[in-house]
Amino acid sequence: MFCYQCEQTAGGTGCTKVGVCGKNEDVASLQDALLIGLKGVAAYSFHARELGARDEQVDAFMHDALFTTLTNVNFDLNNHVEKVLQCGEMNLRAMELLDKANVSQFGSPEPTQVSTGFKPGPAILITGHDLLDLYELLKQAEAEGVNVYTHGEMLPAHAYPELKKFKNLVGHYGSAWQNQKKEFDEFPGAILGTTNCVLVPKETYKDRMFTCGIARLPGVTHIENRDFSAVIEKAKSLPPLPEKEGGALTTGFHHNFVLSIADKVIEAVKAGKIRHIFLVGGCEGAKASRSYYTEFVKQVPEDCLILTLGCGKYRFNYLDFGDIDGIPRLLDMGQCNNAYSAIQVAVALAKAFNCDVNDLPLSLVLSWFEQKAVSILFTLLHLGIKNIRIGPSAPAFLTPNVLGVIQENYNLKLITTPEQDLKEILG
Repeated sequence: MFCYQCEQTAGGTGCTKVGVCGKNEDVASLQDALLIGLKGVAAYSFHARELGARDEQVDAFMHDALFTTLTNVNFDLNNHVEKVLQCGEMNLRAMELLDKANVSQFGSPEPTQVSTGFKPGPAILITGHDLLDLYELLKQAEAEGVNVYTHGEMLPAHAYPELKKFKNLVGHYGSAWQNQKKEFDEFPGAILGTTNCVLVPKETYKDRMFTCGIARLPGVTHIENRDFSAVIEKAKSLPPLPEKEGGALTTGFHHNFVLSIADKVIEAVKAGKIRHIFLVGGCEGAKASRSYYTEFVKQVPEDCLILTLGCGKYRFNYLDFGDIDGIPRLLDMGQCNNAYSAIQVAVALAKAFNCDVNDLPLSLVLSWFEQKAVSILFTLLHLGIKNIRIGPSAPAFLTPNVLGVIQENYNLKLITTPEQDLKEILG
C-alpha cells in the first residue's frame, strides 16, 4: 500500500505497510480501486451532461463513495467490496445515460465503411471522444471548405447519421492514442484534442495543435465555447492535403443494429454455424505483450464472431475476417463506453436462449490501460459476469488478497498465450 493523504502519515512521507490510522493494505487497495472506478463514471457522466442528460442516483453515489475514502471513515473490508460493485452499477447507469443521449442527439449508429485515405484540401484531425465537439467542428468547418478526419476513439463517429451527413467528414487517419506523436507529426493539417488520450506534443506539431473542453496541453492553444475558428484558420493556412488512396475500416455495430439481426445470429448459433462469440477489446497501450490480442483474433476459428470496442481494436481492425452467412465476423461496437452495447447484446442473447449470460457461448478477453476500463470491469463484476480474461497485466492497485477475492468469486483470469487461452475456452 501507499497512502499519504493525512498529516500523520508514517515518517511524513507515506504509510506503506499499514496506515497510522489503522487502515490495512486491503482496505487501502479497495479505496484506490473505488477512486479509480469513479474516474471512469465521471468521464461518462460528464459527456452525458454535455448533452443535457444526468442521473441523480449516479451523482449521489459519487458524493457517498468519495466521502467513504476520507481518512478515518470506513475500515470495513466487506463494505468496501460492496462499494466497488456499486461503482460498477453506477457506471452501467452512466454508460446507458450517455448512449441514450448520443442516440437522441446524433441518431442510432449503423454499419459504415470509413476511408483511411486523403481527399485534397485543407484538413483538421480530431481525436478524443467528444461527439458534440465533432458536431460543432463539422458545422463550422463545412462553411469554410475544410475537411475533417477522425483519429483514435473518434472512428465510431462516422456511424452516427447526424454526423455522417456532413460531406466534410471525409475519413479516418491513424490508430490509437499511444501512436499519436508519430502520427500527428506526419499529419500535415491542424489537430484538435477533445478529451482524454492526448499526449504532450512534440515541438514539430505543437503550433498546429489545439485542445478544447476538458483537455489541455502546455503551450497548446485552448479553444473556449466551441468556437473553432482558430483551428479552421490554421488548417487553411497550411498546405492542403494531397489526394491519397487508402483502405477502409468498418464501424457502427451498435446494439440497436445487432439486435435487429439477432434472429440471424440465433439461427446461426442453433445451426452450429456460429460456434462461439468473443468480445476482444478495451484500451490500447504500448507494451509489446499487447501483440497477444492481434495473435488471439487471428487464431479465432472461422466459425466464431468477434465483437470489439474501444481503441484496443486497432490491434486487429484492419484485418479481413470475412463473414458467416452475411454476418461480419468482426463487429466494431464503438467507443469504450459502448461496452453498454455489448452488455445489451449479451443480455438479449441470454434471454433468447433462456439461460444465464455466463452460460452463453461467449467469452470476454479484455485489455485495460486506464481508469475507464477499470470502471467497465467493475460493471461486469456487478452484473455477475464470470470467466473474464484481462491483460496484459494485473492492476497494480489490487493487493494479492483483493485480487484473490475477485478471482475466487468471478474466476477473473489473466491472459496467458493465445493458444492456451483459446484451447481452454473452446476445449
